[in-house]
Amino acid sequence: MKTAIKNIVALTYKPFLEKYLSKKRIYTYGNIKLQIPPEVFHPGFFTSTHFLLQYIKKLRLENKSFLEMGAGSGLISVYGAKQNAKVTAIDINPVAIKFLRNNSEENNVRLNIVQSDLFEDIPVQQFDIIAVNPPYYKKKPQTLLDHAWYCGENGEYFQGLFSTISDYIKEDSHVAMILSEDCDLSMINAFAEKNNFKMDCVEKHKNIMEENFIYRIKPVSKN
Repeated sequence: MKTAIKNIVALTYKPFLEKYLSKKRIYTYGNIKLQIPPEVFHPGFFTSTHFLLQYIKKLRLENKSFLEMGAGSGLISVYGAKQNAKVTAIDINPVAIKFLRNNSEENNVRLNIVQSDLFEDIPVQQFDIIAVNPPYYKKKPQTLLDHAWYCGENGEYFQGLFSTISDYIKEDSHVAMILSEDCDLSMINAFAEKNNFKMDCVEKHKNIMEENFIYRIKPVSKN
């Protein structure tokens, strides 16, 4: 039934959405106003960003060092900065970086904005909180926007994430990652286990299109 619904959406709603998102749009969430160009993931039409934001809202952010990986338009990063977190926002997409700067100025918040493929250009440091909204699907990215959707043919994004994240967390760091039932969850769990991490599902959200999960990522005790 769900597959049939997805096919109907692909044939009807998707073409209109693609046309709408082919131009720069303004998106407002509460007291946050964002400019979103066609090359950047739009948080208003997909549930993942909002679901992850609702989870982040439950955490104490004030004076915490907070990293958003794949920040895109900056909704979560701007929210964190408005809660007085010390926010670093990273994205591999240079257009996203440009608009992160514009959106931080528009919302009168300070973000440390870095163009980086995962942690590649981030100096080693330990963050209190890391939020990860990764690309879900196994395919090689071809365009700037593709990096928001595709994790590589063999899940290279997740391989890189779990092989490097240990340098950026401490014992009590809170790492939250959102995933979908459409992800290769077995593959992602395997990468986590290989690098001595475990993924605990802490929240679920189901809609007519898909089910999303928030996982808290923790190092496996070596004792």
